[in-house]
Amino acid sequence: MRQGYLWAAFCLWALTFPLLQASSDGLVRIGLKKWRLDYNRIRAARMARRAKSIGGVVKSMYQGFGDSDGEPVLLRNYMDAQYYGEIGIGTPPQNFTVVFDTGSANLWVPSTKCHFSIACLFHSKYNSRLSTTYIDLGKEGEIHYGSGSISGVFSQDNVQVGSMAIKNQVFIEATREASLVFVLGKFDGILGLGFEEIVVGNATPVWYNLLRQGLVQEDIFSFWLNRDPQATDGGEIVFGGVDKRHFKGQHTYASITQKGYWQFEMGEFLIGYQSTGFCEAGCAAIVDSGTSLIAGPTAIVTEINHAIGAEGIVSQECKEVVSQYGNMIWDLLISRVQPDAVCSQIGLCNFNGSQIESPRIKTVVEEEDARGTKVGNEVWCTACEMTVIWVQNQLKQRKTKEIIFSYVTELCQSLPSPMGESVVDCGRVPYMPDVTFTIADKHFTLTPKEYVLKTGEGITTVCLSGFIALDVPPPRGPLWILGDIFMGVYHTVFDYGNLQVGFAEAMQ
Repeated sequence: MRQGYLWAAFCLWALTFPLLQASSDGLVRIGLKKWRLDYNRIRAARMARRAKSIGGVVKSMYQGFGDSDGEPVLLRNYMDAQYYGEIGIGTPPQNFTVVFDTGSANLWVPSTKCHFSIACLFHSKYNSRLSTTYIDLGKEGEIHYGSGSISGVFSQDNVQVGSMAIKNQVFIEATREASLVFVLGKFDGILGLGFEEIVVGNATPVWYNLLRQGLVQEDIFSFWLNRDPQATDGGEIVFGGVDKRHFKGQHTYASITQKGYWQFEMGEFLIGYQSTGFCEAGCAAIVDSGTSLIAGPTAIVTEINHAIGAEGIVSQECKEVVSQYGNMIWDLLISRVQPDAVCSQIGLCNFNGSQIESPRIKTVVEEEDARGTKVGNEVWCTACEMTVIWVQNQLKQRKTKEIIFSYVTELCQSLPSPMGESVVDCGRVPYMPDVTFTIADKHFTLTPKEYVLKTGEGITTVCLSGFIALDVPPPRGPLWILGDIFMGVYHTVFDYGNLQVGFAEAMQ
């Protein structure tokens, strides 16, 4: 029963999407409207965690339609996980609901030329024949996602984003949407706000055209997400500046370390103000309006979920590795063998002399009958690597062998389900520990009420951990993804001109 609730509740993945409004201060604002949580709709929309993936970063693809109320154009917030709105394409404008996503860079919407994809039947479609400013670019394009792909033709037309009219914007008319996720999704398309380094087909991203055509005063945009479930307004995105009413104090800025996603260096991660040891030397992180939860490496997310009492599916492979190879792992670590070499030395991972060849902590659980295959071997390697990380962290705290392996076995029990999600006892939320991220030497803390998503009412209530497992392999990973749960607590500025992101306590 719990597993059924878990799968149903997990459709809380999301992306963020907007429409704009000009104002006297020169800023272009997007209002957000809040929808109350509807557990029946959650149950009806089972969604895969790996719903959208470009370059190894998972995105969510289950979105909601928004209704335009004129100027200002409002965005809606669905289930504290989805923020969405409308844009117009063509002359006269044809309206579409899109996701405003800082983790991708292309704009695409369904096309009337899409005849053989069920998803296209349920969404608004762009008709080039109805636009007097349409230009056929004669080039095909395709974008691959974790749960499917879209393909179509590149076209050019004018795009209306709130009060801003972008001329000659290149986008993809999707003629094929190969995924059930696109069928269930309440969005039409996606408008990426990432860097041009991750764009597909050399198209100029919408954000770049907003800058080049002088449609915004400053080369920054900012997000305020209202997490009050009773509030009418869901939040606001401001293009060309920030709204001082939506944050307290000053922003703390972190420099962009790699263009593509809005990626920066994150410091130590704390559970209950105790060091986990995982990011002592720094971790790569991105802030992503297109992800509703917080994603991190399986090993550390398992420790977080264990600490807060979240439960997932038991990984038998993990427990077997501890039972059969625990002593060997212990002896090798005590003898100061490099942690990355331990699993290769006991024969559970391949090793080329400098690094493990298998993807680092690639997944949490695989089918048990896959043992003996390549996938099965990767599962054993994965379980070994996680065990090494856990034992190594506990050794730093000078704990005894018995205590360490008892703790590691408990972590195996707390491994997330195959989709990475875990549930918690709603009654325990007030007693759970805070979690803290270190960014630019400053602590950014989330309380249990802020990192637990509660849906439903009465006996249908489900509390979902806001932490999910996601292992991005090197060289881009390991990688943390700070999604809407984090951005809801901390007002976020995307400063393109100075290549930095800023965080300040959000007003609620």
